[in-house]
Amino acid sequence: MIGARRIRMPGQVWGLAAPDAAGPVFVTSYAGKDLSTTVLAALDVTGEVLWRRTFDGHPGRPRVSADGSVWIAHGPTGAVLTELDATGSILCSIAPPHEPHESLGAFVVLPDGVCVSWLPAEGTPTVSKGRHARIARYESNGTSRWSTPAVLDKLSFPGCVEISVETNGEVRPSKPSTPQSIEASHWEPLLISGHRVAATFTDGGSGIAVTFFLDTATGQLVAASRPGPSHHKAIIGPGEFLIGSQGYGAFATARHDATGVVVQEWPTHAMLLIDRQGAIRGPEYENVLPTRSRFVGLADDGTVRAGPALSGFYTAYPALDRDGTAVFWRDGRLLAVDAGFRMHELFALEGDKRAVMSRILLLDQGQLAFALHDELFLLRSSGLGQLDSGVWPCADGGLHGNPVAYQ
Repeated sequence: MIGARRIRMPGQVWGLAAPDAAGPVFVTSYAGKDLSTTVLAALDVTGEVLWRRTFDGHPGRPRVSADGSVWIAHGPTGAVLTELDATGSILCSIAPPHEPHESLGAFVVLPDGVCVSWLPAEGTPTVSKGRHARIARYESNGTSRWSTPAVLDKLSFPGCVEISVETNGEVRPSKPSTPQSIEASHWEPLLISGHRVAATFTDGGSGIAVTFFLDTATGQLVAASRPGPSHHKAIIGPGEFLIGSQGYGAFATARHDATGVVVQEWPTHAMLLIDRQGAIRGPEYENVLPTRSRFVGLADDGTVRAGPALSGFYTAYPALDRDGTAVFWRDGRLLAVDAGFRMHELFALEGDKRAVMSRILLLDQGQLAFALHDELFLLRSSGLGQLDSGVWPCADGGLHGNPVAYQ
């Protein structure tokens, strides 16, 4: 069993990222019970705090650029994007132009600017007629390059039901309806793979979502997915994405090609890992208790390889090393599943049931980092190798926490 250094952060952790395996580790969190302040901290791989900066606004995930700087979104509506270097000095801040009623849904950093998804309403229960979510791309100075509306209208899904009070609680299939609130997808809301953008928006009432596929250069809408309970997603190739569906009877993963067409499907939904050979694996994610989840592999022919059964429910998004071992936190234990789908325990906290957790980061010399609520764990001598060099070896596609590939 390996040991861990535990560092108390200022508040609940929202994201981890690093420029490379040597660190530093950038951590965003609340400022204690102040839910309207973001703390950005940098720690070295031993756990020593190098610096802290505070910003107004709800914290989100840090994004690290190709040159190692870190970006965060802040402000009352998250509409200010600030870049800092490894010493904590501010390099620039941009406020991309947007409408007063809009708030930021998600952003990613590009070599020459940023791509942003905007939500049509902030602090109101309904979406006003004629207002839609949208995706926009900006130059490094904040100048708009393109903007494309993402129209969610008349959403329905076969397994989604409504309860009629007038008929004494009768449960019946829901009718197609216009969303009353629109949210950025909780899981992987904005991905860019070469010449394609995949942006997912969700009806806040039903959880039914649509992924919009756009041309990265022009913003032209290429296609949109069928409405459904979209969950975990990943980049799998140039212009290609995996989109998982879970809920309302759905439990599947679909591969969409560069035209947005589904070219392969699997009867499972998982926290996906894709190695340098293109093999797909990960722990299943299903809202069912007691759990039926297993660690699975998704084969090219659409079949699913069933691995070890998993106890518990809440799961830290795993990381995959170059030897094919996946590591993740679940049910109070840090688990490793090797290339042969054999599972063993690396570390445990007896009785720990914390449900708020970060993704796993694999660092130099077998070190790894993850957070549980407001505690950062740094573990040494795990026996794990370097992070796999595939397109999606951990959440957000790599240590940078910036889901942009094939640029």
